[in-house]
Amino acid sequence: MAKVKFFGEESIPLEMHKVRIVQKLNLPPVERRLEAITEAGNNTFLLRNADVFMDMLTDSGVNAMSDQQLAAMMIADDSYAGSATYTRLESKLNEIFGMPFFLPAHQGRACENILAQVLVSPGSVVPMNYHFTTTKAHITLNGGTVEELVADAGLEVVSVHPFKGNMDVAKLRDVIGLHGVDKIAFVRMEAGTNLIGGQPFSVQNLADIRRVCDESGLMLVMDASLLADNLHFIKEREEACKDLSIREITRRMADLCDVIYFSARKLGCARGGGMCIRSEELYRRMRGLVPLYEGFLTYGGMSVREMEALTVGLEETMDEEVINQGPQFIGFMVDELVKRGIPVITPAGGLGCHINAMQFVDHIPQAQYPAGALASALYIAGGIRGMERGTLSEQREPDGSELFANMELVRLAMPRRVFTLSQVKYAVDRLEWLYANRRLIGGLVFTEEPEILRFFYGRLAPVSDWQNELVAQFRKDFGDSL
Repeated sequence: MAKVKFFGEESIPLEMHKVRIVQKLNLPPVERRLEAITEAGNNTFLLRNADVFMDMLTDSGVNAMSDQQLAAMMIADDSYAGSATYTRLESKLNEIFGMPFFLPAHQGRACENILAQVLVSPGSVVPMNYHFTTTKAHITLNGGTVEELVADAGLEVVSVHPFKGNMDVAKLRDVIGLHGVDKIAFVRMEAGTNLIGGQPFSVQNLADIRRVCDESGLMLVMDASLLADNLHFIKEREEACKDLSIREITRRMADLCDVIYFSARKLGCARGGGMCIRSEELYRRMRGLVPLYEGFLTYGGMSVREMEALTVGLEETMDEEVINQGPQFIGFMVDELVKRGIPVITPAGGLGCHINAMQFVDHIPQAQYPAGALASALYIAGGIRGMERGTLSEQREPDGSELFANMELVRLAMPRRVFTLSQVKYAVDRLEWLYANRRLIGGLVFTEEPEILRFFYGRLAPVSDWQNELVAQFRKDFGDSL
């Protein structure tokens, strides 16, 4: 990776690309922002993009494509079956991951559906370093349960541990001993633990988990959706891998796994997904579900143009200068917030900057969804759309009681090659103002609560008049400014 030092004292990330296409943004006045979040039921997923200035909801499907990806879309072979586009994508995945079988899907959760339908049955257990919302939903819908075995450091909000996404090997052995090998559907490692701050795991940890799986005859599955960030952190933080190329690190990880699935909305900066499979027997068990739920075996619900873009994007992921900008921008934002005393997850992970709502609004009880309330308040303060990653993102227990999350986070995703540094500084400024006025922020309660994945389309209301008070304070401090 190129090391660039500034002659002045400022240390900032340097973009290794130039902007050639732009999209106009709109920053509505604060009064309109209050109206918009009210119309959306205080759910940032339900905001209209026309009302959003900085869309930091997700890095899924909103990353900027490269010129080479856009050019590749023009050569797509739009055949229903036997497309040359599929062959190019299959060959690239085999080259990178070294697995002989590939099944395309329209996105990562489609892969989770197929995995769960084939491998999970009532009473099954899936140990993992940490769950993701859709992963857990697919497993529980098929009668299984999730065992989260992240190392203790993973749940420490403030830390210097380089690999907080590691799985605790001793805990895995205990779970296998408790449930028995026959009850374990598979072991899952998420490359970049989404819900605890995009924290990576190490190659050594993956090798240790592989050893336990071999001892027990268990299958090891890797969710590689956030692999690009995880690769960057391995290269930067794992001593044994510092002299390896990104391609070499990727292959070492792949060689330890039986299945690798991913959302191309994250990995490869396109729209789609897929599964790479080592076993022909497992491939044959899974492939029938692709034409049933997705599309034909050679496109799996993806546009062939997106498949061409994905092929190029996967190759670009092997370039450290391409994958480092996201983590560097996130690291810059985290450092700036730490300087201002604003509580965030440290060390900076991948995917985005994660605000610790449990501390930011420590006066709001978890039953009133502090992370959801903070996400709503941040949109009012700056037109910035983040995502709640806390209790709101969990699902209720079977008896209807609330399952409180380990962490209450507001994730401010950093889509790749999308924001400028001045926009990141704007987000930091609005967070600083909001932190100074945090006591004005109140909780939320559900007015419409779906049973499954409620955070996507549930609606909430403030428990008091706190949002109007926040708008009044904004006008007092900023005058007629946006």
